[in-house]
Amino acid sequence: MFGRRGAWRLAVLVAALVCAMVVAGPSRAQTADDTAALSAEAEKLYQAGKFVEAIEIAKRVLAIREKALGPEHPEVGTSLSDLALLYYAQGRYAEAEPLVRRTIVILEKALSPEHADVAESLNNLAELYGAMGRYVEAEPLYRRSLSIREKALGSEHPTVASTLNKLGSLYQDQGRYVEAEPLFRRSLAIVEKALGPEHPAVGTTLNNLSLLYRAQGRTAEASRSLAAASPSPRRRWGPSTPT
Repeated sequence: MFGRRGAWRLAVLVAALVCAMVVAGPSRAQTADDTAALSAEAEKLYQAGKFVEAIEIAKRVLAIREKALGPEHPEVGTSLSDLALLYYAQGRYAEAEPLVRRTIVILEKALSPEHADVAESLNNLAELYGAMGRYVEAEPLYRRSLSIREKALGSEHPTVASTLNKLGSLYQDQGRYVEAEPLFRRSLAIVEKALGPEHPAVGTTLNNLSLLYRAQGRTAEASRSLAAASPSPRRRWGPSTPT
């Protein structure tokens, strides 16, 4: 995930690739080992904020996977997402956008347009557009992601709450407070039930509600939401939960 409401984690999804390459033969198995090691190195550099160095490694991984697996393999989509994240981290949005778009096309063809992994990439593209101020383009992507996740995972899954939270934040950024509030409230209900009231996701959503209320001049409600969130300040949600 991108942006001030969360970091789009570098995906190092190599297990399936390793299995496929072992079946295919020793040379491909070696390729899998190489990409696994390089991806791990890129992850460390990313976490250290060394984006330039990480970009060069991510490009190498992408080239290796395209040559070994073909340009439309899902693992190529993973590498494209990794590289897009690094561009995003540097504010290079124009370079990130086509990579995320290509990821979506690959996953739709390889998995299906209704697959949960497609929903994740739609979320990423929507968050990128939000950071660019392209709200009109971001909204339908979030809505499509929400629909896919509700069908694939159920209406009370934490990742559904993630998309609700992000769509609510998009509305809030546009001053569409009346539309944002029920999304935050539904997200809050989901995470409280699925993860428990002490989970940092609950604090995140309560903080969002507090900001929403404050923007509307509803100071008493803002204070209550902020107070309820205070046991878990600054905590971050995990990669499979809302930000």
